[in-house]
Amino acid sequence: MKAGIVGLPNVGKSTLFNCLSNAKAQSANFPFCTIEPNIGVVNVPDTRLEKLEELVNPERVLPATVEIVDIAGLVKGASKGEGLGNQFLGNIRECNAIIHVLRCFDNDNIVHVDGNVNPIRDKETIDIELQLKDLDTVEKRLDKVKKAAKTGNKEAQLEAALLERIHACLMQGKSARIIEAQNQDEEELLEAFQLITSKPVLYVCNVDEDAAVNGNAYVEQVKELVKDEDAEVIVLAVGTEADITELETYEERQMFLEDMGLSEPGVSKLIRSAYKLLDLQTYFTAGVKEVRAWTIKVGDTAPQAAGVIHSDFEKGFIRAEVIAYDDFVSYGSEAKVKEAGKLRVEGKEYIVKDGDVMHFRFNV
Repeated sequence: MKAGIVGLPNVGKSTLFNCLSNAKAQSANFPFCTIEPNIGVVNVPDTRLEKLEELVNPERVLPATVEIVDIAGLVKGASKGEGLGNQFLGNIRECNAIIHVLRCFDNDNIVHVDGNVNPIRDKETIDIELQLKDLDTVEKRLDKVKKAAKTGNKEAQLEAALLERIHACLMQGKSARIIEAQNQDEEELLEAFQLITSKPVLYVCNVDEDAAVNGNAYVEQVKELVKDEDAEVIVLAVGTEADITELETYEERQMFLEDMGLSEPGVSKLIRSAYKLLDLQTYFTAGVKEVRAWTIKVGDTAPQAAGVIHSDFEKGFIRAEVIAYDDFVSYGSEAKVKEAGKLRVEGKEYIVKDGDVMHFRFNV
């Protein structure tokens, strides 16, 4: 599962990517510095993992991860191939969610591609390019489907009706994510269309250090603009976060954060938000060999969760032994949880809950 970082050139995308992945993407003060999309596999910060490590004392600990893709800066006309438009739009299409970085700080030394700082205009520039690309996709598909719909093909009629709704939405300058599926068929079609503007989005307001805690007037404008979008807004001083990642020790980083009035790096909050945006959750396995966080989709069943470890676990699934995370911590060990009768045996229909500590029985 990938989240792609998008935005205009010089808004702080590559610097943010470096903070997230420590994979030092080139970060320079001019457009198109990131030509190929950089991909970073980022650990998801989770204090529960630290607590399980403390209790189990395993040989190793493996956190959950999420892929972050740094996509080069889009410009006006990208939907028509301006800049490196087509390539970048293709890279966004391959992502499951979008992290949209908006410049919300003034600095005369950093060039703005449109001459001055205006996050509302910047957001609309990106939105329009993505909407135009989707409009092109929808119109091409609609032309094909309409012919089949005229012959009385019920599936084609359903698809054409949905495409008409999406087309009307895009023509009004709105993104496809506001379209709600009315049934299972529409849900599957929306997924199959792979429209860029139907992907969930997280807005990152890149501010200077003074606005890291409480934001600024630019941030308030963004919040007001996206209030009906069902999107999250995060305030991040990306340049300062980059300085924090350069510090050698954990203690130094914590002192820096405390001086700023922050309890944790903003990028930690961002990674968790991206994980949630991708509709992901975590379950744990905990033994002396390893304590590990496994990534599954919200709503996955026990066999699907087992399949993340190995496909054989899903095929031959018999049952899952489940301990709620809070019970594991409360009793202090698996043995004590069993003694207290708090270990549950669950079958194929069980929907895994975030934080479950699980052990699978299977037979292949």
